[in-house]
Amino acid sequence: MAKLRKWCAYRTLERPYTRFSKYRKKGFVKSRPGKKVIKFEMGNLSCDRDATFPVKLALISKDGAQVRTNSIEAARVVVTRRVERAYGRLGFYFRIKTVPHQSIRENPLAAGAGADRLSTGMKHSFGKIIGTAARVFPGDTIMELYVPEGGEALARDAFRVVSSKLTVRTTTQPIVSKK
Repeated sequence: MAKLRKWCAYRTLERPYTRFSKYRKKGFVKSRPGKKVIKFEMGNLSCDRDATFPVKLALISKDGAQVRTNSIEAARVVVTRRVERAYGRLGFYFRIKTVPHQSIRENPLAAGAGADRLSTGMKHSFGKIIGTAARVFPGDTIMELYVPEGGEALARDAFRVVSSKLTVRTTTQPIVSKK
């Protein structure tokens, strides 16, 4: 099984090199890997969130970076497990607001004897897609969690654990009602 590369190679928000070709059919990405984030909304989806869940918290990024789908899925699992233990499957509402659309590419270079005939260098390398990531800018809301009265401590603790799974520094803030 292939090991994940260090995320410092993909973390920056600069736009990746886009392939140019004199042939129109070869000027775009042909495939993309499947989604690793299973669900973007969990909990009680059919209720009025403002009336049912008075405590609303948001996980907001402090930095701009790319967040890999692996870390978003790990964060989703952590939040749902912690909140489901306390309130059950329908006792909360959780939503992931960042969607991973950015393709992450890698140009594997061969090393060892005879590698000089295989690799072509890294100048304008396009590479194969190895995964996807969500672009997160400072001040963006990454996740939202709605819980019943008295659940703010549990929600803040869940977001504290989640912040260690993500590649950006985060803060937890209450969601202000628009009414």
